[in-house]
Amino acid sequence: MTAAPTLLTNIRVPGCADVQRLWLDAAGIVQSIEPMSQTFDRLPPPQLRVIDLRGDWLSLGGVDLQINGALGLAFPDVQASDRDRLVAICRRLWEQGVDAFTPTLVTSSIAQLRQAIDAIADFMAQPLPPRHAKVLGLHLEGPCLAESKRGAHPQEHLQPLTVEVLSEICGDRLAQIRIVTLAPELDPTGEAIAWLRQQGVIVSLGHTQATAEQAQAAFEQGATMVTHAFNAMPPLHHRQPGLLGAALTTDTVAAGVIADGQHIDPIMLKLLLRAGEGDRRLFLVSDALAPLGLPDGRYPWDERQIAVTNGTCRLDDGTLAGTTLPLLAGVQNLVRWQICTPETAIALATLAPLRALGVDWSDPRLLYLSRPVCQLLRWQQSETGELTWQRLCENDELPAPASI
Repeated sequence: MTAAPTLLTNIRVPGCADVQRLWLDAAGIVQSIEPMSQTFDRLPPPQLRVIDLRGDWLSLGGVDLQINGALGLAFPDVQASDRDRLVAICRRLWEQGVDAFTPTLVTSSIAQLRQAIDAIADFMAQPLPPRHAKVLGLHLEGPCLAESKRGAHPQEHLQPLTVEVLSEICGDRLAQIRIVTLAPELDPTGEAIAWLRQQGVIVSLGHTQATAEQAQAAFEQGATMVTHAFNAMPPLHHRQPGLLGAALTTDTVAAGVIADGQHIDPIMLKLLLRAGEGDRRLFLVSDALAPLGLPDGRYPWDERQIAVTNGTCRLDDGTLAGTTLPLLAGVQNLVRWQICTPETAIALATLAPLRALGVDWSDPRLLYLSRPVCQLLRWQQSETGELTWQRLCENDELPAPASI
């Protein structure tokens, strides 16, 4: 730990119009962020170190709200004995620039879901070592999904959408359930969505045949998210706008987006970002499967096999099942394909998921305060337009407290 405070200058912060400067105390903790144009309201402390970031972007770490596993472990398969494997996953995600995530459980038997929920909930209750991604809660992607839009979800484990089924799955672990993806047309009464919202669970619509009218009714009942836009839902049609059309015209709804170039064509990604006003009503997810962090090849996936080629996962029948690309690869893709600015792309993976969870970032600088410098990412754009990042603690000039 260094004894000298640090001032970082000429920083661009997503969501802030002006170039900023950032003050770190001697322990490497963010004390304040203010515009470079603002007059100093304090005397520089003794031995102050000044580091010019030369207009690079500075962001929070990524937040991944749809990730199905990593390092060979699928989250629905997690057991109580898998703590060390979960710790390793949290470490790998932190190394990939992710600060927090919601382990996503795809459709499985109720008994298997209960086992995984219990194991991950117990894992959440125990402290993690420094520099590991935090588990924000669980995302249940199923099993109350439309059979015709189940995609890679096993048909035999689909369930009706009722309060009774949801209560049986969640048991006494509702406090650890953060998001539930469901098909709203399975419950015309709206009782299931209302019950989940009463428990504080975020409802996301996905794997559904919902019409625009059914989607709008679900939004009025409290649903606020859409799972992997364009995928496992009716296409956007000029006479039948469907779920996506309803979502893109509802200010209270945010949609997850997979930017791997396979789930959505880049042209449609550009259209989607324009319609969704960039990071205002969209956010990036990885939708990564268990082979995340492993080489291409064939891997077990429930009772089936998936083939991973260039980071894309497919079942033997060709069904697209997911990806193994990290969350921040989506940020780089959006910039590489010239779909949006670096500021918007970075915000889509860092700030926008927080907004989808209900975090207010009307002044994003407030989210940086009291954070250790090692949780911040520095983004640089090359002359060819490529966007790269590194954690600030990887810069030897900056303090990086080992206890954080």
